[in-house]
Amino acid sequence: MGKRKKQAKILRVFRKVHRTTGAFLFVFFFFISVSGLLLGWKKNTAGMILPESQKGTSTDLRDWLPVDSLHTIACNTLHNSVSPQLSLELDRIDMRKDKGMVKFVFVDEYYEVQLDAATGDVLSVGQRRSDFLEKVHDGSILDRYLGTSGVIKLVYTTVMGVSLLVFTITGFWLWYGPKKMRKTTKPKLVSTSKLG
Repeated sequence: MGKRKKQAKILRVFRKVHRTTGAFLFVFFFFISVSGLLLGWKKNTAGMILPESQKGTSTDLRDWLPVDSLHTIACNTLHNSVSPQLSLELDRIDMRKDKGMVKFVFVDEYYEVQLDAATGDVLSVGQRRSDFLEKVHDGSILDRYLGTSGVIKLVYTTVMGVSLLVFTITGFWLWYGPKKMRKTTKPKLVSTSKLG
């Protein structure tokens, strides 16, 4: 009976940890699950979350315009097509040799401009909602708005990773614990019936 009491005590502790962790981190798990789901579908949303990658005219790098010329076109396009108020600060330049296209991804409002790398023609101007979702998903959105240098993201991902591990362990035990307790009582029931 001592063993059964010990198992019941462990089960109660695990249930409490599972319940408390779930209640405390409910909002964060909600944002992680919804943003993760949307990110998984980003390439299958007809450009709503992530603009579709277009194709340029040449995949031969020798035909491509210099990057500084393409950058100038992208900046002018952003100001002329979207708003002259937007910052021209770049997040990254994504060169797609296999598509003959270059993406200029801007920090402000998550806009991107896709250019034909050989001609400089504008192929697409769109908002990368997926970049915003990624920052929500990993917590770096708070670093961006509070001006911290990745500290919040580090703490957030650590807490959420450890919490998921705790959830997995306690959840497994909440499923397995009662089964184990039933197994420990069954032999006693059988031996009692044999005595009768």
